[in-house]
Amino acid sequence: MFPVSGPGYTVLVVEDDERIRRVTVQALRESGFDVSESGDGRSALEHLRSNRTDLVVLDIGLPDIDGLDLLRRLRGEQEIPIILLTARRGETDRVLGLELGADDYMTKPFSSRELVARVRTVLRRSSRDHRGRSRLEFDGLVIDGGTREVIVRGTVVELTAKEFDLLAHLASAPRQVFSRRQLLQAVWHAAPNWQAESTVTEHIHRLRHKIEDDPARPRRLRTVRGVGYRFEP
Repeated sequence: MFPVSGPGYTVLVVEDDERIRRVTVQALRESGFDVSESGDGRSALEHLRSNRTDLVVLDIGLPDIDGLDLLRRLRGEQEIPIILLTARRGETDRVLGLELGADDYMTKPFSSRELVARVRTVLRRSSRDHRGRSRLEFDGLVIDGGTREVIVRGTVVELTAKEFDLLAHLASAPRQVFSRRQLLQAVWHAAPNWQAESTVTEHIHRLRHKIEDDPARPRRLRTVRGVGYRFEP
């Protein structure tokens, strides 16, 4: 049974290990959050589809639905912030979590104090992003921060959450050059031990194929050799 959400931020903890879930829930509640909990992916999905939730703390190793598959499903339905928990230490899972749109990542065992701090940071950033939404219009290209839609010559194109965030960040500062490291920090907010600059390169490649007339000779998303990328209005 999920508790009814009260005032303030609501957090859903999805973790099948009862001990870890109990400690995590207690730490968040003691810090003033309204916390719901689930031990499997299916009940978490049901809860999220019928209850307002501001952030999800999501374990990758769930018994019924793999945490990365659940992340993929959630990203297809809503823009809720997600912090991944995992006992896996391989880079592949960390990079895949980034590309699927995770907002942060913690490897077990972890400090409850650090988790609470990261939850607060992600929620502050999410609130700031929502307040700063705007509509950017260029010749043949519209980037709508309110609806999170990108329209190219009158046609809506489908972008992933991070593809949209990356494009919006670049377009919000036309002609400014950003390094891959700066983009990782600004768009992915990645922890230092799982930043992969190739993630930015791959997302730029995908964006060019979605918004450029000729991806091989991009007009909008330009490479600045030895530095990074810039957006041309």
